[in-house]
Amino acid sequence: MTSASVRVERWRGAAAVTLRAGELEATFVPELNMLGASLRLGGEEFLATPGGLAAYAKGHTTGLPLLAPWANRLSGLAYRSGRVRVDLAGLRLHVDGNGLPIHGTMSARQPWKVEELSSRRGVARIAASFAYETQDLLAAFPFPHRLEVAASVDGKALTVTTVLRPTGSRPVPVSFGYHPYFRLPEGSRAAWHLRLPRREQLELDKHSIPTGGRTRCSAEVEPIGNRVFDDLFEVGERRTLGLELGHRRLSVELEDGYRFAQVFAPPGRRFVALEPMTAPTNALVEGTCPTVRPGETYVARFRVRPEA
Repeated sequence: MTSASVRVERWRGAAAVTLRAGELEATFVPELNMLGASLRLGGEEFLATPGGLAAYAKGHTTGLPLLAPWANRLSGLAYRSGRVRVDLAGLRLHVDGNGLPIHGTMSARQPWKVEELSSRRGVARIAASFAYETQDLLAAFPFPHRLEVAASVDGKALTVTTVLRPTGSRPVPVSFGYHPYFRLPEGSRAAWHLRLPRREQLELDKHSIPTGGRTRCSAEVEPIGNRVFDDLFEVGERRTLGLELGHRRLSVELEDGYRFAQVFAPPGRRFVALEPMTAPTNALVEGTCPTVRPGETYVARFRVRPEA
């Protein structure tokens, strides 16, 4: 059986938890919104952290961050869910270059409560929770709920399970996601091969908001070369995206709760973001995201499998 352990340590100046099983290690920072800060196999890093923890503390995305209560951007400063209309004007929010709200309200300002640290039967695990109930957060998303994240490594893969539980009387719209920045330990990004499943690509306007158009795409494994990406897809039954070069591979398997994925590879950077999303960009405004009623839960899970 694979040996497993949990280590509490300082990571780049922050209190962190490192899960280890066999040669696979994953580090999370509960005091910084449960940020995933490292994913190593045999000592080789598969997670990029542009700007490091300092950049994340200033509002930039890096590593493996949770984007909640919405992933990606909204097309404006208002949205409606059921009978509740929300006005975002005047609130302190992350915005993109066009002034559109982006990446939700969760940030390095939100520490999580660690509920469990365990290592048994070859699996190392951390479980943590966050109560989305403070007035500053509810001003932008007035739907009280509890988020629970469990991350585990078993020697072969990192599995991240996120559970949303309403804690008030209102149904909660679900539009969260993750924005992991992945890298391969060797080679230039141009030489990496990008693996994409059969999917539908959602047409985006100049502000990266879906227009309603769609294009069916075949599965592919092609070198990235000089290509850049900021593309949104709806995936089918086979939901594995990945990077590979020679014997080194990284795959992201979207499981329960994730029907959409964003691929982000800007020019001049040595990473590719393969982003699990519970709903498409702008779903809150369009009213197309799923909702979870009080007494029910929404469970979303993805698995990251590095290979060398």
